[in-house]
Amino acid sequence: MADSAPANVRIITLGCAKNEVDSEEIAGVLRQAGHRLDGREPAEITVINTCGFLESAQQESLRVIRQAVAEKGKGKVIVAGCLAQRLGEELARLAPGADAYIGVGQMGRFDEIVQNVFGHIQPLMDVEPPHHRWADIPTRTRSGRPWSAYLKVSEGCDHRCTFCTIPSFRGKHQSKPIERVVEEARHLVKTGAKELNLIAQDVTQYGYDLYREFTLPKLLRELNQVEGVEWIRLLYFYPSRLTDDVIEAMASLEKVVPYIDIPLQHVHPDVLRRMKRPWDGDRYLKVFDKVRAAIPQVAIRTTFIVGFPGETEAEFQTLLDFTKAARLDRVGAFTFSREPGTPSYEMTGQVPAQRKKERYDRLMRAQQPISLAKNREWIGKPMRILVDETRDGWVAGRSFRDAPEIDGWVYAQGEAEPGTFVDVTVTEGQMYDLIGHLEGAPVPGRRPMVPLQMVSGAAPK
Repeated sequence: MADSAPANVRIITLGCAKNEVDSEEIAGVLRQAGHRLDGREPAEITVINTCGFLESAQQESLRVIRQAVAEKGKGKVIVAGCLAQRLGEELARLAPGADAYIGVGQMGRFDEIVQNVFGHIQPLMDVEPPHHRWADIPTRTRSGRPWSAYLKVSEGCDHRCTFCTIPSFRGKHQSKPIERVVEEARHLVKTGAKELNLIAQDVTQYGYDLYREFTLPKLLRELNQVEGVEWIRLLYFYPSRLTDDVIEAMASLEKVVPYIDIPLQHVHPDVLRRMKRPWDGDRYLKVFDKVRAAIPQVAIRTTFIVGFPGETEAEFQTLLDFTKAARLDRVGAFTFSREPGTPSYEMTGQVPAQRKKERYDRLMRAQQPISLAKNREWIGKPMRILVDETRDGWVAGRSFRDAPEIDGWVYAQGEAEPGTFVDVTVTEGQMYDLIGHLEGAPVPGRRPMVPLQMVSGAAPK
């Protein structure tokens, strides 16, 4: 194949929603350059957009790289993204045979990268400190359900949590200008998006690097005026920056859904100090009280890390007590992962794996009756949902309480087109999901079973 000849490209995306956006931008840049993304043809170029966050994600990335290299034949394999940035030349030793190892933030020049791959014999290695090159907005090629889109508003992170590797390979916080975010939102609407999920490592820091002030409320007011957008969801909040201005914007803007995903990581002040995280459980409870007073229907989700180095039984009990007091809609948890290069890797008091697992199980069991009670509060009430799938007389959708790929589902008897909003009456609350029927549809005398595996790719809760 000539260096500039169009090729058929396969893109494999691993990791989080930010990677999904990056892959869509890579796909768009390559398609604009004349390459094809046709899953029916053998791939001449395989791009693997890797995740390097946790050890488990690294192992998955290594497995996928090795398999692609073994199958490439005369084709090319380009390893991109977080793991390439994090490990650099070490990745080429751990998973040799790829034709390029490209770090983060280079979506906008992927056509150049592909040309260079065909012009070199030795593998390309480009893992300089990240400088994010935003791809041209119209080039982004959507994947997944067209009515729901992720919109990345910033990259990187300025926080220095002692357990986190992200700043080391995603770089410092870098915001997209407001006008660019709004332009991208309009483009996503043209491609069918009705729900915009704003993503950033810390969405509450948005704009500070550009405007010397936190400008998330201003951004939300601008996006609220974009015609065609019906839901705007925010992922993820930093605890000490959930300010009165942000709360007021969420409460007053009709398109911003009352949903807050605010990873707390822990609540005991000593654990948080070791994590280099702000505040403590009492201050978090006061923030939640303020949010609930301003936005009564708000759904609040958090994640915790159990088994952080030095975590005592008393500190963990504080976390359990907080979970019962906070009565959050959703709680997720991770067992602490000891990541090389982070300060927590060297900390004394590493918690044994079995104890971490046992604490994880106790935390999840403590939250389950709370989640069940929260869901049962919706019985008999109307709820608007965005339909994601329909099968055998049922629809599966998400309410304002349900972020895509993270939270639960609302299953309702009735007929509706995927991508439409419908009103549902809730008749049953389960631990993670709700059951009901479309308003106006006949009320069943006895509820038949929801079709098994109705929603493909549903994430475990």
